[in-house]
Amino acid sequence: MPQHPPTTRFVSANGLKLAYDTFGDADAQPLVLIMGLGTQMIAWDEAFCEQLAARGYRVIRFDNRDVGRSTYLDAAGLPDIGQLLARTLAGFAIDAASVPYTLADMAHDTVGLLDALDIPSAHIVGASMGGAIAQEMALRHPARMRTLTSIMATSGAPDLPPPQPEALQVLLAPAPTDRAGYVARYQQVMKVLRAGSDAHEEALDAPRAERAFERGLNPAGYARQLAAILASGSRRERLGSVSTPTLVIHGDADPLVPIECGRDVVRHVSGARMVNIAGMGHALPQSAWTPIIDAIAGHVA
Repeated sequence: MPQHPPTTRFVSANGLKLAYDTFGDADAQPLVLIMGLGTQMIAWDEAFCEQLAARGYRVIRFDNRDVGRSTYLDAAGLPDIGQLLARTLAGFAIDAASVPYTLADMAHDTVGLLDALDIPSAHIVGASMGGAIAQEMALRHPARMRTLTSIMATSGAPDLPPPQPEALQVLLAPAPTDRAGYVARYQQVMKVLRAGSDAHEEALDAPRAERAFERGLNPAGYARQLAAILASGSRRERLGSVSTPTLVIHGDADPLVPIECGRDVVRHVSGARMVNIAGMGHALPQSAWTPIIDAIAGHVA
């Protein structure tokens, strides 16, 4: 935790209120961090952001719609995740009009953030669902991107290896809404996603969960974001048109989005390259920060 955490600010973007903060020199090259499913911007740890900013970038992180302190789309209702999953597993496409929003809409949110901050283009880094949003941004708004870094994300192709059963179970299980239950659940989820014991990270889980709880939980928003992932389908066939310089970072122990999913992105984006983080699961542990930051800084340079 930095001595002086940045001030959370708000902008109007794409018809929403988005919460964000920044690190580094305001005149440096902008680098935007997009977080994953149901996860607040604080999952991009302040010290991680500061180390990235120290490489010469204006680092911007924000809460996606329906999470943290950004707008909750409660009026959009609650999607039937069971039905959507059943259709997906049966190989049927989901009509985008049948869900509250898609990953393309969330990519447009990121563009709206850039508009509000008067940033013509930025380096875009996304993790998990955030990586998929960044891919959609490269497909739909290439002029707004200087580079793309897709971390532990998939192309969405249905023939790729699925999550390990335990990882899928923690993804779909409802989170408790009381403080003690939420903290315990968070600890359980992170232990599964990290794919192994890590005493240092496990000691940080409770305070991280407490902080997320204090900023605000939105279980319905989690469901809407998951519906957006399911309804957005595969990007594989379109990735060949991506012209943005692309880096893929993936852990070889990822139990939720197996590394073959990252390799699929590399295979289909012309000129993309991959950095494999040995032993990393579906998380950003401090032990992996240096190779991740080195890879991002090398790519955007």
